Amino acid sequence: MQARITVDDKLLFISDMRHQVDPLADVPQTIMLKMVSPSAEPTASIFDQLWLVDYVDGIGAIAAPQATFRVSEAGKAGGSGPCNTYFATAKLDGQTIVIRDIGSTYKACAPEVMAEEKALFDALAKAASYRVEAGKLIISDKDDREILRFSAAS
Repeated sequence: MQARITVDDKLLFISDMRHQVDPLADVPQTIMLKMVSPSAEPTASIFDQLWLVDYVDGIGAIAAPQATFRVSEAGKAGGSGPCNTYFATAKLDGQTIVIRDIGSTYKACAPEVMAEEKALFDALAKAASYRVEAGKLIISDKDDREILRFSAAS
């Protein structure tokens, strides 16, 4: 389980660890949440920002633990998928983005979680352009169709 608290689509708190929870156990569970730093103005750069996946083409919101994405000016990209940690190369030029060589750790999860992860990786591989507006990162495919949406984590 992972938790996040939002108000009016603005992320206020998030857990940064995944927790195994047995819904049949009658034992209290504690999850620590971290406050997301408020910013006076929206993040204008895609680089060196932790992005939380809000939407993936074909599946909508990821139901499994919060997936993340990060890209550096050096062309390294990656994050946490619904099941595995992943890595890739990213080439950015103006508003164009190409994400290649996507690889990940090789942990097995429930079939529905693995399907969400495959959808995320497939969408990343189709990335053609991006824009950052109001603290959101939107990635579109070659047909200018939105395939990924992210919120800035901090």
